[in-house]
Amino acid sequence: MASASPTAATSQSTLPSGPVVFKTIPYAFILPEIICGAWVWILVAATSVSLPLLQGWVMYVSLTSCLISLLLLISYLFGFHRNSNNWKVLDSLYHGATAILYLSAAVLQANATINSEFSPNSPPSYQLNCAASFFAFITTFLYILHAFSNYYQRA
Repeated sequence: MASASPTAATSQSTLPSGPVVFKTIPYAFILPEIICGAWVWILVAATSVSLPLLQGWVMYVSLTSCLISLLLLISYLFGFHRNSNNWKVLDSLYHGATAILYLSAAVLQANATINSEFSPNSPPSYQLNCAASFFAFITTFLYILHAFSNYYQRA
């Protein structure tokens, strides 16, 4: 019976803390999510917003997700999780929900890009909207990768 508890403790995956976070697969996606999400926010803010309702949602999703992911990264770096299984569930639920929200924002940004093609100040605004759409879909893909890799790591 004494040999059963060390194997049970080693079979349970531990959450990374410190710089190891950047080398562990599901958690290594957090920094690129933050960087790409910040690019989405910056690029949409730099455009002449022709459709405030659509691009307002894109800015809300990108800024909120960027800040929450930054808080999550800081909590992993400083080890606030204390290797709790609740953090794995929280991380999986957050990244799954954010992937869905980011997909809706990326589709709305693509729609705003199509509409900005025919605006009077088309070249600069259209190019910025194209770049914002590209980074929105890349960020969506990163959140989906994080959610699924975290889910399959738990299984």
